[in-house]
Amino acid sequence: MKQGMDIGRQETIEIKVTDDMFASFEGKVVHPVYSTVAMVYHMEWVSRKIILPFLEEHEEGMGAAVEVKHVDAAPANSKVTLTATLTKYEHPQVITSVEAYNNQQLIGKGVVKQVILSKEVIHKKILPQTS
Repeated sequence: MKQGMDIGRQETIEIKVTDDMFASFEGKVVHPVYSTVAMVYHMEWVSRKIILPFLEEHEEGMGAAVEVKHVDAAPANSKVTLTATLTKYEHPQVITSVEAYNNQQLIGKGVVKQVILSKEVIHKKILPQTS
C-alpha cells in the first residue's frame, strides 16, 4: 500500500433509487423502496473508494465482511448519500464505518471490512482446485 491512507479519511457517493434497486425476490418486487441488497452494494463501493488511490500495482482489495443495519426506507427516485469513514487500518485489513442518508434522515449504517492482498494470492484463491 502507498502511504497516506489515514484514519478519518472519507469518501462519499450519491445515488438515485431506481427500480432495479427495489426490494425484490425472484424477480417480484416486495416493496418499491431501496433494498438492503442495494445498500450493501453501495456500502461496499464507497468503502472501496477509500483504498483505490493507495493500492500498489500488484495489490487488490477483497471484501471480507459487511455488517449493516437498514433503519428506514428510501422511495423510488430519492437521493441517497453514502459516506464511508476509515476507522481502522492494520495491513492487510481495512475497516470503514458507513452511513446512508436520504435527505437528512439516516436510513442505514454499517461496517465494511476489506483485505488488501497481492493479485497473485487472489488469483490462487479463485483458481479451481485440481486434485
